[in-house]
Amino acid sequence: MTTNMDDEMLSTSAVNDPYGYLGGLRATDPVYWNARYRSWVLTRHADVSVAMTDTRFSSDRIAPVIARERARARPDLDLIETFELLDRWLVFRDPPEHTRFRRLVHKAFSPRIIASMRGEVERVADDLVDAARVQADASDGVIDLIREVAFPLPAIVIASMLGVPAQDRDRFKDWSDDISALVFGALDDPGRHSRARLGMMELVNYISSLLDRVREAPDDHLASALVQATDGDESLTDDELIAICVNLLFGGHETTTNLIANSVLAFIEHPDQADLLRADTSLAGAAIEEMLRFDGPAKSVVRIAAEDIEMGDKTIRAGDRVFVMLAGANRDPDVFEDPDRFDITRKGGGHLGFGVGVHYCLGATLARLEGTVVVPRLLERFPEMELADEELEWDRVILTRGMKRLPVRLNAS
Repeated sequence: MTTNMDDEMLSTSAVNDPYGYLGGLRATDPVYWNARYRSWVLTRHADVSVAMTDTRFSSDRIAPVIARERARARPDLDLIETFELLDRWLVFRDPPEHTRFRRLVHKAFSPRIIASMRGEVERVADDLVDAARVQADASDGVIDLIREVAFPLPAIVIASMLGVPAQDRDRFKDWSDDISALVFGALDDPGRHSRARLGMMELVNYISSLLDRVREAPDDHLASALVQATDGDESLTDDELIAICVNLLFGGHETTTNLIANSVLAFIEHPDQADLLRADTSLAGAAIEEMLRFDGPAKSVVRIAAEDIEMGDKTIRAGDRVFVMLAGANRDPDVFEDPDRFDITRKGGGHLGFGVGVHYCLGATLARLEGTVVVPRLLERFPEMELADEELEWDRVILTRGMKRLPVRLNAS
C-alpha cells in the first residue's frame, strides 16, 4: 500500500502536530519510504520496537557520513572533524564497542548515584520556582517557563554533577544550540555544519580543561568518577572521556528541558489532570511516564540498515536510513487505549519515550527525577497558570519535540 502523505516532515503542520501526521502514516503506510529525505519512516509500536532491538538496525550512522565525505574529490575537512567527534558519542556506537563504553560509564552514572541527587534537584527546583515568581511579579505576571525553569534546572544539575563552575553554565546553552541542529535533524538548515563545528570545538576544549583539573585534583563529581572508572584492566580513553562528558552536558539538559516544558503545557491544556496531580502528588511518577508517551521530548531516532530487512510488505535495503518514530509508536491504538487522551492514571502499555534495548536512554533516571520534582511544584505553586500566547513555535527538527519558548501567566496565589 502507498499513501499520498506529504513527504515534508518539517512542514508547519507536521511540526506543530506530529501525531496527526504520523497517525496518518501509521494507518495507511506504516513502513513508508519518504522520497524527500530518502529514508524509511516506521510508525507502528511493533515495528519501532523491532528497529530499536534488532542488531540489523545499526546506530552507527556517523561513520558512513565520514566515509562518503572522505571519498569526495575535495572533502570538507572541517565537516569530517566535526563528525569524527560525534562518532565517539555513545548513542552512535554499536556493540561490542557500545557495550564496553556503556559498562564503564554506568559505573559512574548509576541509579544509586542519581538517587543521591534528589536533595540537590529539590533545592535547585525550589530556587528556580521562587525566582520565577519574582520574575513574573516584575513582568506583568508573564514569564518564559523554558528560560526561567525548564532549561536551567537540568543544565544546573548536570553541570553541578560534572563539577562545572556555576559561572560557566550559561555558556552551554549557546554550544547546545549550535550542536543540536546537526544532531537532532534540522535537515533544512544549510548553516548547521559550520555552527556545529565551532560549538563542538569550544565545548570539547572546555571539557578537556575540566578533565585535566580533575586528574590533578580528584573530587566527588561525575567527571572525576568517569576518569577513575575501570572494569578489570579497561578504562575510558581520553577521547571517550571527552565524548561522554560532551554528550552528557549536551543531552543531559536538552531532552529534560523539553520534557518539563511539554509536561507543563499538557497540564495547562488538561486542567482535570493537573487537579488530579495536585490532589495526589504520589501520581507524579505515573504522570511523567504518561508525558513520555503522550508528548515526550524524543520524536524519533535514526538507524541504518546493516543488511536487507523485510518489514511488512517492504524491503529495507542495506545502507538505507530509517527514522524510527517513537512518537508514532507511543500513540499506536493497537497498544494504547484511546491513545490521543492524556491520562496520568493510565494503565497498561509500554511507552518507548526513552527507547528500548541496549540504547535505552542513559539519562532516563535523572530525567525522571527532575521531572517528578519540578512539575508538581509548578502546578502547586501556580494553580492558575495559563498560556500567555496561543501561538507556540515548535523546533523545526525531526528527532526531538520541543518549543522555542513557553510564555505563561503564572497568576501565583
